[in-house]
Amino acid sequence: MLTYRDQVKQKKVGLMKKIYLLPNVITALGLSCGLFAIFKTNMIEVGHVNQEILITLAGILILAAFADVLDGTVARVMKADSEFGGVFDCLSDGITFGVAPSVIILKSLSLEIGSFMSMMLTVAVMIYAVCGVLRLVRFQVDSGIPSEGKNKHFTGLPIPMAAAAALSGNLLLASHVFQDNIYIGSDTRAWLLFGQMVLLGYFMVSRWKFPSVKTLRIRVVTFQQVFIIVLFAVLILYGILHQFVLVFFGMSWGYLVLSWSLSLARIILGKKSRTLESFEPEPELESDPDDREEV
Repeated sequence: MLTYRDQVKQKKVGLMKKIYLLPNVITALGLSCGLFAIFKTNMIEVGHVNQEILITLAGILILAAFADVLDGTVARVMKADSEFGGVFDCLSDGITFGVAPSVIILKSLSLEIGSFMSMMLTVAVMIYAVCGVLRLVRFQVDSGIPSEGKNKHFTGLPIPMAAAAALSGNLLLASHVFQDNIYIGSDTRAWLLFGQMVLLGYFMVSRWKFPSVKTLRIRVVTFQQVFIIVLFAVLILYGILHQFVLVFFGMSWGYLVLSWSLSLARIILGKKSRTLESFEPEPELESDPDDREEV
């Protein structure tokens, strides 16, 4: 019969066997990108975060997003899913896509410390970060619950897409393209970012449906369709290289607008549209009366 110490040792050995190296290395790469963005931003004085720096930071977090997609794909291909990897990925996403964008936005504005506008923007980015963590916790809990059907869409805005929308909106407002054509003051810019962060925070914890890029399937049956897809990819690549600000903003917020439009169409059409059935927002969960505390 094994002693208590031997049982604990055996349990630890079994846990270590379930910690696979490659997927977690990729997750660590994404986390490193997020930490680098935070540390790099903190080394810059307030108000000195210009367009070039924001583009660099956005590129780093885009690399982290690719790592976030890749680690899950590698884990599924290798059949290397583990509880450790799931928790590690959740914590990594919270820092990279929750904390890092908040720090970047706060540092990119020249707001007087202790002012009303500074306080309001701080509250907004805190709402965004907390909602992002809640979104990740809900996803982690739901992933452990068996589902009867194949879920092709996310419930609530995924935090990497929320980070992309937050960074692209801030980058657009700080860009030369925007400032040279539509000048706005620092307070107006701060209010716009305030509304943006609160809106993104709400949709992360909402029950609205957002399409998953992983489940995207396009049937290509003719050469003309192949040509159009290649042409579209070349145009996106050209836009990223020469008009990164506009393309990044258009792709990030285009995803949100498309998702909102599909869900609104489902609500308006009701049961008439079977095509949009999976985009119907889930109802809010109600607590069981038997589980409530008696006052």
